[in-house]
Amino acid sequence: MLDATRTHTSVLIIGSGPAGYTAGVYAARAMLAPILVQGIQPGGQLTITTDVENWPGDESVEGPDLMIRMEAHAAQTGCDMIADIVTDLDFKTYPYTATLGSGKTLTANSIILATGAQARWLGLPSEEFFKGFGVSACATCDGFFYRGQDVMVVGGGNTAVEEALFLTNFASSVTLVHRGDSLRAERILQNRLFANPKIKVLWSSEIVEIMGTTAPRGVETVRVLDNAAVVTSDIAVKGVFIAIGHKPASELVAGKIETHSGGYVRVEPGTTRTAIPGVFAAGDLTDHVYRQAVTSAGMGCMAALDAERFLASQRAMAAEKPAVEDYV
Repeated sequence: MLDATRTHTSVLIIGSGPAGYTAGVYAARAMLAPILVQGIQPGGQLTITTDVENWPGDESVEGPDLMIRMEAHAAQTGCDMIADIVTDLDFKTYPYTATLGSGKTLTANSIILATGAQARWLGLPSEEFFKGFGVSACATCDGFFYRGQDVMVVGGGNTAVEEALFLTNFASSVTLVHRGDSLRAERILQNRLFANPKIKVLWSSEIVEIMGTTAPRGVETVRVLDNAAVVTSDIAVKGVFIAIGHKPASELVAGKIETHSGGYVRVEPGTTRTAIPGVFAAGDLTDHVYRQAVTSAGMGCMAALDAERFLASQRAMAAEKPAVEDYV
Protein backbone atom coordinates (compact mmCIF):
# COMPACT_ATOMS: atom_id res chain seq x y z
CA MET A 1 0.00 0.00 0.00
CA LEU A 2 0.97 3.62 -0.54
CA ASP A 3 3.38 5.45 1.74
CA ALA A 4 1.17 8.06 3.43
CA THR A 5 3.80 10.76 2.84
CA ARG A 6 3.95 10.24 -0.92
CA THR A 7 2.10 12.91 -2.88
CA HIS A 8 3.62 12.73 -6.38
CA THR A 9 3.95 10.05 -9.04
CA SER A 10 5.15 9.74 -12.60
CA VAL A 11 2.06 7.70 -13.47
CA LEU A 12 -1.32 7.97 -11.75
CA ILE A 13 -3.76 5.19 -12.69
CA ILE A 14 -7.43 5.79 -11.95
CA GLY A 15 -9.48 2.59 -11.89
CA SER A 16 -8.88 -1.01 -10.89
CA GLY A 17 -10.39 -3.28 -13.50
CA PRO A 18 -8.35 -5.31 -16.00
CA ALA A 19 -7.18 -2.10 -17.73
CA GLY A 20 -6.07 -0.40 -14.53
CA TYR A 21 -4.29 -3.37 -13.00
CA THR A 22 -2.54 -4.26 -16.26
CA ALA A 23 -1.39 -0.67 -16.62
CA GLY A 24 -0.09 -0.94 -13.07
CA VAL A 25 1.92 -4.05 -13.88
CA TYR A 26 3.52 -2.53 -16.98
CA ALA A 27 4.18 0.88 -15.44
CA ALA A 28 5.78 -0.72 -12.38
CA ARG A 29 7.95 -2.97 -14.54
CA ALA A 30 9.11 0.16 -16.35
CA MET A 31 10.29 1.46 -12.95
CA LEU A 32 7.82 4.34 -13.03
CA ALA A 33 6.57 3.72 -9.45
CA PRO A 34 2.88 4.15 -10.38
CA ILE A 35 0.10 4.94 -7.96
CA LEU A 36 -3.29 3.32 -8.61
CA VAL A 37 -6.51 4.66 -7.08
CA GLN A 38 -8.92 1.74 -6.92
CA GLY A 39 -12.22 3.59 -6.98
CA ILE A 40 -15.64 2.73 -5.62
CA GLN A 41 -15.68 -0.83 -7.01
CA PRO A 42 -12.19 -2.37 -6.83
CA GLY A 43 -11.90 -5.00 -9.53
CA GLY A 44 -14.62 -3.50 -11.73
CA GLN A 45 -17.43 -5.37 -13.46
CA LEU A 46 -15.77 -8.78 -13.17
CA THR A 47 -16.35 -8.72 -9.42
CA ILE A 48 -20.09 -9.22 -10.04
CA THR A 49 -19.68 -12.15 -12.43
CA THR A 50 -19.33 -15.82 -11.60
CA ASP A 51 -17.51 -18.17 -13.98
CA VAL A 52 -15.22 -16.59 -16.57
CA GLU A 53 -14.31 -19.03 -19.32
CA ASN A 54 -12.80 -16.72 -21.92
CA TRP A 55 -9.77 -15.44 -20.03
CA PRO A 56 -6.67 -16.86 -21.75
CA GLY A 57 -4.86 -19.42 -19.62
CA ASP A 58 -7.84 -20.21 -17.40
CA GLU A 59 -10.38 -22.75 -18.54
CA SER A 60 -12.66 -21.41 -15.83
CA VAL A 61 -12.09 -18.81 -13.13
CA GLU A 62 -14.39 -16.90 -10.81
CA GLY A 63 -14.50 -13.21 -11.76
CA PRO A 64 -13.70 -11.94 -8.23
CA ASP A 65 -10.83 -14.43 -7.92
CA LEU A 66 -9.35 -13.26 -11.21
CA MET A 67 -9.41 -9.65 -10.06
CA ILE A 68 -7.82 -10.53 -6.72
CA ARG A 69 -5.00 -12.20 -8.64
CA MET A 70 -4.58 -9.19 -10.93
CA GLU A 71 -4.47 -6.84 -7.94
CA ALA A 72 -1.87 -9.01 -6.22
CA HIS A 73 0.21 -9.15 -9.40
CA ALA A 74 0.20 -5.37 -9.78
CA ALA A 75 1.10 -4.89 -6.11
CA GLN A 76 3.88 -7.50 -6.24
CA THR A 77 5.36 -5.79 -9.28
CA GLY A 78 5.57 -2.51 -7.40
CA CYS A 79 2.34 -0.62 -8.12
CA ASP A 80 1.16 1.31 -5.05
CA MET A 81 -2.58 1.05 -4.35
CA ILE A 82 -4.93 3.53 -2.71
CA ALA A 83 -8.39 2.38 -1.55
CA ASP A 84 -10.02 5.71 -2.36
CA ILE A 85 -11.82 7.56 -5.15
CA VAL A 86 -10.76 10.50 -7.28
CA THR A 87 -13.27 13.32 -6.98
CA ASP A 88 -11.58 15.94 -9.17
CA LEU A 89 -8.83 16.28 -11.76
CA ASP A 90 -7.03 19.52 -12.64
CA PHE A 91 -5.48 19.50 -16.10
CA LYS A 92 -4.87 23.26 -16.19
CA THR A 93 -1.44 23.15 -14.57
CA TYR A 94 1.38 20.64 -14.97
CA PRO A 95 2.07 18.31 -13.22
CA TYR A 96 -1.62 17.45 -13.09
CA THR A 97 -3.46 17.29 -9.77
CA ALA A 98 -5.96 14.71 -8.51
CA THR A 99 -8.12 15.30 -5.44
CA LEU A 100 -9.23 12.17 -3.58
CA GLY A 101 -12.38 11.53 -1.60
CA SER A 102 -10.30 11.43 1.58
CA GLY A 103 -9.15 14.99 0.93
CA LYS A 104 -5.62 13.96 -0.07
CA THR A 105 -4.16 15.44 -3.27
CA LEU A 106 -1.71 13.81 -5.66
CA THR A 107 0.28 15.33 -8.48
CA ALA A 108 1.22 13.31 -11.53
CA ASN A 109 3.34 13.70 -14.65
CA SER A 110 0.95 11.41 -16.53
CA ILE A 111 -2.48 9.97 -15.90
CA ILE A 112 -4.11 6.77 -17.12
CA LEU A 113 -7.91 6.85 -16.99
CA ALA A 114 -9.32 3.34 -16.55
CA THR A 115 -12.62 3.95 -14.77
CA GLY A 116 -14.55 1.53 -16.98
CA ALA A 117 -18.22 1.46 -17.80
CA GLN A 118 -21.35 0.02 -16.31
CA ALA A 119 -24.18 -1.78 -18.04
CA ARG A 120 -27.53 -0.05 -17.94
CA TRP A 121 -30.00 -2.16 -15.99
CA LEU A 122 -33.78 -2.31 -15.73
CA GLY A 123 -33.74 -1.45 -12.04
CA LEU A 124 -35.86 -4.38 -10.86
CA PRO A 125 -35.16 -5.87 -7.41
CA SER A 126 -35.44 -9.37 -8.91
CA GLU A 127 -32.94 -8.41 -11.61
CA GLU A 128 -30.46 -7.35 -8.93
CA PHE A 129 -31.04 -10.59 -7.01
CA PHE A 130 -30.22 -12.79 -10.01
CA LYS A 131 -27.26 -10.82 -11.39
CA GLY A 132 -24.54 -13.35 -12.09
CA PHE A 133 -27.01 -16.20 -11.54
CA GLY A 134 -28.99 -16.08 -14.76
CA VAL A 135 -29.05 -12.34 -15.39
CA SER A 136 -26.19 -10.94 -17.45
CA ALA A 137 -25.28 -7.90 -19.51
CA CYS A 138 -22.79 -9.71 -21.75
CA ALA A 139 -23.81 -12.50 -24.11
CA THR A 140 -20.24 -12.82 -25.38
CA CYS A 141 -19.09 -13.47 -21.83
CA ASP A 142 -21.87 -15.75 -20.61
CA GLY A 143 -23.74 -17.15 -23.62
CA PHE A 144 -21.67 -20.34 -23.57
CA PHE A 145 -23.30 -21.34 -20.27
CA TYR A 146 -26.74 -21.60 -21.90
CA ARG A 147 -26.13 -24.35 -24.40
CA GLY A 148 -29.45 -26.01 -25.23
CA GLN A 149 -31.39 -23.61 -22.98
CA ASP A 150 -34.08 -21.01 -23.62
CA VAL A 151 -32.94 -17.44 -23.05
CA MET A 152 -34.28 -13.89 -23.27
CA VAL A 153 -32.72 -10.62 -24.47
CA VAL A 154 -34.02 -7.16 -23.56
CA GLY A 155 -33.49 -4.22 -25.91
CA GLY A 156 -34.06 -2.97 -29.43
CA GLY A 157 -30.78 -1.49 -30.64
CA ASN A 158 -27.75 -2.93 -32.40
CA THR A 159 -26.38 -4.45 -29.21
CA ALA A 160 -29.60 -6.29 -28.38
CA VAL A 161 -29.97 -7.70 -31.89
CA GLU A 162 -26.31 -8.69 -32.08
CA GLU A 163 -26.54 -10.44 -28.72
CA ALA A 164 -29.73 -12.26 -29.73
CA LEU A 165 -28.08 -13.48 -32.92
CA PHE A 166 -24.94 -14.51 -31.05
CA LEU A 167 -26.95 -16.47 -28.49
CA THR A 168 -28.54 -18.60 -31.21
CA ASN A 169 -25.14 -20.31 -31.47
CA PHE A 170 -25.80 -21.88 -28.07
CA ALA A 171 -29.42 -21.50 -26.98
CA SER A 172 -32.40 -23.53 -28.11
CA SER A 173 -34.50 -20.38 -28.42
CA VAL A 174 -34.07 -16.65 -27.92
CA THR A 175 -36.94 -14.32 -27.00
CA LEU A 176 -36.25 -10.65 -27.68
CA VAL A 177 -38.32 -8.31 -25.52
CA HIS A 178 -38.63 -4.75 -26.80
CA ARG A 179 -40.79 -1.99 -25.36
CA GLY A 180 -41.30 -0.39 -28.79
CA ASP A 181 -43.11 -1.57 -31.89
CA SER A 182 -40.03 -1.39 -34.11
CA LEU A 183 -36.30 -1.99 -33.64
CA ARG A 184 -33.64 0.73 -33.65
CA ALA A 185 -30.98 -1.66 -34.94
CA GLU A 186 -29.46 -1.36 -38.42
CA ARG A 187 -31.62 -2.84 -41.15
CA ILE A 188 -29.14 -5.55 -42.06
CA LEU A 189 -29.13 -6.77 -38.46
CA GLN A 190 -32.91 -6.69 -38.34
CA ASN A 191 -33.08 -8.79 -41.49
CA ARG A 192 -30.80 -11.39 -39.95
CA LEU A 193 -32.82 -11.44 -36.76
CA PHE A 194 -36.19 -11.85 -38.49
CA ALA A 195 -34.76 -14.61 -40.68
CA ASN A 196 -33.49 -16.64 -37.73
CA PRO A 197 -36.01 -19.34 -36.74
CA LYS A 198 -34.65 -19.50 -33.20
CA ILE A 199 -35.62 -15.90 -32.40
CA LYS A 200 -39.05 -14.64 -31.36
CA VAL A 201 -39.77 -10.94 -30.79
CA LEU A 202 -42.23 -9.65 -28.18
CA TRP A 203 -43.23 -6.14 -29.23
CA SER A 204 -44.40 -3.32 -26.92
CA SER A 205 -43.40 -5.44 -23.95
CA GLU A 206 -41.27 -5.17 -20.83
CA ILE A 207 -40.06 -7.38 -18.02
CA VAL A 208 -41.82 -6.80 -14.72
CA GLU A 209 -40.29 -9.61 -12.66
CA ILE A 210 -37.63 -12.31 -12.88
CA MET A 211 -38.36 -15.47 -10.90
CA GLY A 212 -36.37 -18.56 -10.03
CA THR A 213 -34.76 -20.66 -7.33
CA THR A 214 -32.82 -19.37 -4.35
CA ALA A 215 -30.78 -22.44 -3.36
CA PRO A 216 -29.03 -22.70 -5.71
CA ARG A 217 -29.83 -19.30 -7.15
CA GLY A 218 -31.02 -19.45 -10.75
CA VAL A 219 -33.55 -18.00 -13.18
CA GLU A 220 -36.55 -20.12 -14.12
CA THR A 221 -39.29 -17.76 -15.35
CA VAL A 222 -39.72 -14.18 -16.50
CA ARG A 223 -42.97 -12.25 -16.19
CA VAL A 224 -43.51 -10.01 -19.22
CA LEU A 225 -46.07 -7.24 -19.57
CA ASP A 226 -47.59 -6.69 -23.02
CA ASN A 227 -48.28 -2.95 -22.89
CA ALA A 228 -50.53 -3.04 -25.96
CA ALA A 229 -52.84 -5.77 -24.68
CA VAL A 230 -52.21 -4.89 -21.00
CA VAL A 231 -51.70 -8.53 -20.06
CA THR A 232 -48.81 -10.39 -18.45
CA SER A 233 -47.41 -13.77 -19.32
CA ASP A 234 -44.79 -15.98 -17.69
CA ILE A 235 -42.07 -17.26 -20.00
CA ALA A 236 -39.74 -20.09 -19.00
CA VAL A 237 -36.10 -19.18 -19.62
CA LYS A 238 -32.79 -19.95 -17.92
CA GLY A 239 -30.96 -16.77 -18.85
CA VAL A 240 -31.84 -13.10 -19.23
CA PHE A 241 -29.49 -10.77 -21.09
CA ILE A 242 -29.99 -7.05 -20.57
CA ALA A 243 -28.85 -5.16 -23.67
CA ILE A 244 -30.13 -1.62 -23.23
CA GLY A 245 -26.71 0.00 -23.42
CA HIS A 246 -23.65 0.79 -21.34
CA LYS A 247 -22.73 3.97 -19.53
CA PRO A 248 -19.02 4.84 -19.45
CA ALA A 249 -17.81 6.12 -16.08
CA SER A 250 -16.56 9.40 -17.53
CA GLU A 251 -18.20 11.82 -15.11
CA LEU A 252 -14.79 12.65 -13.63
CA VAL A 253 -13.58 14.13 -16.93
CA ALA A 254 -16.87 15.50 -18.25
CA GLY A 255 -16.21 18.83 -19.93
CA LYS A 256 -12.45 18.36 -19.57
CA ILE A 257 -11.73 15.69 -22.20
CA GLU A 258 -13.45 15.08 -25.51
CA THR A 259 -15.98 12.25 -25.45
CA HIS A 260 -18.23 10.58 -28.03
CA SER A 261 -21.02 7.99 -28.37
CA GLY A 262 -22.66 8.88 -25.10
CA GLY A 263 -19.63 9.63 -22.94
CA TYR A 264 -16.81 7.34 -24.09
CA VAL A 265 -13.45 9.10 -23.90
CA ARG A 266 -12.02 9.77 -27.36
CA VAL A 267 -8.47 8.61 -28.03
CA GLU A 268 -6.19 8.89 -31.02
CA PRO A 269 -6.81 5.83 -33.24
CA GLY A 270 -4.38 3.01 -32.56
CA THR A 271 -3.26 4.55 -29.26
CA THR A 272 -4.58 5.40 -25.81
CA ARG A 273 -3.64 9.09 -26.11
CA THR A 274 -6.32 11.66 -25.38
CA ALA A 275 -6.18 15.25 -26.62
CA ILE A 276 -4.44 16.28 -23.37
CA PRO A 277 -0.68 15.53 -23.42
CA GLY A 278 0.25 12.90 -20.86
CA VAL A 279 -3.35 11.81 -20.25
CA PHE A 280 -4.33 8.36 -21.54
CA ALA A 281 -7.54 6.33 -21.50
CA ALA A 282 -7.95 2.56 -21.56
CA GLY A 283 -10.54 -0.16 -21.25
CA ASP A 284 -14.30 0.19 -21.28
CA LEU A 285 -14.05 3.93 -20.61
CA THR A 286 -12.98 4.37 -24.23
CA ASP A 287 -14.08 1.10 -25.86
CA HIS A 288 -17.72 1.06 -26.97
CA VAL A 289 -17.22 -1.81 -29.42
CA TYR A 290 -15.59 -4.85 -27.78
CA ARG A 291 -16.03 -4.34 -24.00
CA GLN A 292 -14.15 -7.51 -23.03
CA ALA A 293 -11.81 -8.06 -20.09
CA VAL A 294 -9.01 -9.22 -22.36
CA THR A 295 -9.26 -6.17 -24.65
CA SER A 296 -9.36 -3.90 -21.59
CA ALA A 297 -6.20 -5.54 -20.27
CA GLY A 298 -4.57 -5.05 -23.65
CA MET A 299 -5.44 -1.36 -23.63
CA GLY A 300 -4.07 -1.08 -20.09
CA CYS A 301 -0.76 -2.37 -21.42
CA MET A 302 -0.91 0.13 -24.31
CA ALA A 303 -1.64 3.01 -21.93
CA ALA A 304 1.35 2.19 -19.72
CA LEU A 305 3.64 1.97 -22.75
CA ASP A 306 2.23 5.23 -24.13
CA ALA A 307 2.80 6.89 -20.75
CA GLU A 308 6.35 5.55 -20.59
CA ARG A 309 7.12 7.01 -24.03
CA PHE A 310 5.55 10.33 -23.09
CA LEU A 311 7.63 10.58 -19.93
CA ALA A 312 10.78 9.65 -21.83
CA SER A 313 10.11 12.43 -24.33
CA GLN A 314 9.58 14.88 -21.47
CA ARG A 315 12.92 13.91 -19.93
CA ALA A 316 14.64 14.25 -23.29
CA MET A 317 13.25 17.74 -23.83
CA ALA A 318 14.27 18.77 -20.31
CA ALA A 319 17.81 17.50 -20.92
CA GLU A 320 18.05 19.46 -24.16
CA LYS A 321 16.82 22.72 -22.62
CA PRO A 322 19.76 25.12 -22.12
CA ALA A 323 20.60 26.20 -18.61
CA VAL A 324 19.96 29.84 -17.62
CA GLU A 325 23.72 30.61 -17.45
CA ASP A 326 24.02 29.70 -21.14
CA TYR A 327 22.20 32.93 -21.94
CA VAL A 328 24.30 35.11 -19.63
